[in-house]
Amino acid sequence: MRAALESLESLLRARKLDVTLTSAAPWSETPPDRVAPTGCADLDAALRGGLRRGHLSEIVGAPSSGRTTLAATLLAAATARGEAVALVDTCDTFDPSSAAAHGIDLARLLWVRDTGDPARALKAFSLVLQAGGFGLVLLDLADVAASAIRRFPWTTWMRLARIVEGSDTVAMVMGAERIARSPHGVTIALEASAAQWSGRGSRARIFRGVAPAPRVVSAR
Repeated sequence: MRAALESLESLLRARKLDVTLTSAAPWSETPPDRVAPTGCADLDAALRGGLRRGHLSEIVGAPSSGRTTLAATLLAAATARGEAVALVDTCDTFDPSSAAAHGIDLARLLWVRDTGDPARALKAFSLVLQAGGFGLVLLDLADVAASAIRRFPWTTWMRLARIVEGSDTVAMVMGAERIARSPHGVTIALEASAAQWSGRGSRARIFRGVAPAPRVVSAR
C-alpha cells in the first residue's frame, strides 16, 4: 500500500499536479530548514515552528485587525535572518519609515509599488516568485475591492502555488477575506479585540485601544 501511494505521488509530481496533494502527517515532521519563524512566539507555537517554505499562505482580516502589523512582523523576522524579501504593494500604502521602525531591514526589501490595479500587481507577484531568491514575498490586496479579486479564475492561485512549490520562499497574500492558499499553506485570520472604554453616564469616556488577536483558522 505504501509503495502504491508513493508511486501515485511520483506520477502526480511528474505531471505537475502535486500542488493538489495534501497530507495527514503532523506539522512536527517538517524539517526545521523548511519552516520560517514568523517573529510572533504565539503564532509560531500554533504553527509548530512557523510558515512552511515552498507554499502559498494568506493573512485575512478587516481594517484595524492587525493585518498590516503582522505583515511587518513577518518581513522583519525574515530580514533579521538575513533573507531578501519582497512586497507587492497594490494600493501604494506601504510606509518605509514605519517599516524601518518596526524592524524591517529596508536594504533587504524589494518594494513593488502600484496604484490599485490588482491584475498588474498579481503579475508582478508572479514574476518575483519566478525570479526566486527571496525568503518571503508578500502580495498586499487588503485595500482592493473583494469583487475585483473574485474576478480572477481559481486557477490563478493554483498556478502561483505551483510556482513557489519546492522553493525556499514563503509566498503570502494579504486581504480582507480568504483568497487562496496551497495545501500545506495556512490561513491566518485576524480579529480585533473588543474596544475598552472607561467612564460612566454622560462623562467623557476614554478609549483604551484595540489589540489585534491573531487566530490560526487552518494549518492544512
